[in-house]
Amino acid sequence: MLEILVFSLLNGVLFGMLLFMLSSGLTLIFSMMGVLNFAHASFFMLGAYFAYQISTVTGFWIALILAPLLVGGIGMLIERYGLRRVHKYGHVAELLFTFGLAFLIEEVVVMIWGRIPVDYGVPTDLNFTFFTLFGSNFPAYRAFILLIAVMMFVALFLTITRTRIGLIIQAALTHPDMVAALGHNVPRVFMMVFGGGTALAALAGVIGGPILVTEPGMAFLLGPIIFVVVVFGGMGSLGGAFVASLLIGVIQTLAVALDWSLGGTLAAIGIPLPVDGFIGTLSRITVSQTAPILPYLMLVLMLIFRPKGLMGTRES
Repeated sequence: MLEILVFSLLNGVLFGMLLFMLSSGLTLIFSMMGVLNFAHASFFMLGAYFAYQISTVTGFWIALILAPLLVGGIGMLIERYGLRRVHKYGHVAELLFTFGLAFLIEEVVVMIWGRIPVDYGVPTDLNFTFFTLFGSNFPAYRAFILLIAVMMFVALFLTITRTRIGLIIQAALTHPDMVAALGHNVPRVFMMVFGGGTALAALAGVIGGPILVTEPGMAFLLGPIIFVVVVFGGMGSLGGAFVASLLIGVIQTLAVALDWSLGGTLAAIGIPLPVDGFIGTLSRITVSQTAPILPYLMLVLMLIFRPKGLMGTRES
């Protein structure tokens, strides 16, 4: 039991850090631009596919650098020639634009790479055991993911709160006319922010692709839970996204590992439940069966009792 608990916690932290890497770019874009990008998970998918294609020629380490840069460049072009044009029509137009963009990116991926998952595996340099505990091995690649995620959080936090670039970006959102009067190109700032956010999503795809299935549906599988993380943590709060990612990752992973049911638990302490009817059916549902809905249940409760999220400053 202790072994299951320890490795479930480790895997939960790993899943949570992957969620943070994916949601941090969306949080950055929303907090700085006020744009809720429905196509964000599609840039995560592009990062995985670009890294797969580049790694077949240059290896994983070059792909780790090039893929986020390429996707970030695509993101800047999309903001400059697409999103900026619909921005004047309001948030509904932006949502519709990014929603359609998500489907467009998926179809382009299908045309180029097909619908069958690609063979994007763990790089050989990191394909070894990092440590052994209770007779089970913890892969070095998973430790590498944790390291990259922590470095990303520290770098983002320091950039936004401690650098001149971060101050300009924050000021451009609340006082764009004043920032422009000081000689800064506000539209270019927004373009760089959007490109940076998509590059972060691509970086998550580069390192998450080898332990996930890299296929065209991966964006729509992970897309909904990203918005759960962002809203649960607080719209626009990087610290909130970090805490929410860890909470959701650990809780969902622990739930998957637990095979407890209400009926079995109550029977163990001497309170039997009926085995027939609705109550009997309900009592046989295990915690692991409820794992997929737990993040959304947490989101509903958060919206009821604290609409602005854990660390948010505005209503979700």
